[in-house]
Amino acid sequence: MANTFKVLFRGAATTSSATLYTTPAATTTLISSIVVTNTAAASATYDLSLGGVVLANDVTVPANDSAILEIKQIIVAGDTITGLASAITVSFHMSGLEIS
Repeated sequence: MANTFKVLFRGAATTSSATLYTTPAATTTLISSIVVTNTAAASATYDLSLGGVVLANDVTVPANDSAILEIKQIIVAGDTITGLASAITVSFHMSGLEIS
């Protein structure tokens, strides 16, 4: 069994729902943390779902600030992390452990 720590997603959010990560076949992913950063001078909101279940819905990130989610959640092969934000000034950084 191989365990690989990795960046699951790093990049700007889109304003419509998009798949940010898909767990590979024959793999389980332990999501360890998600950092949501807003680089704008105005507040923005974001949504995240893990494996089809809503984790965050219309959550506000203040202007020029970040939110850190230490979540320790598991998603299985084929499950996805999806997300969106109210502005492209929001970015996501997700890290975790793939177990295959």
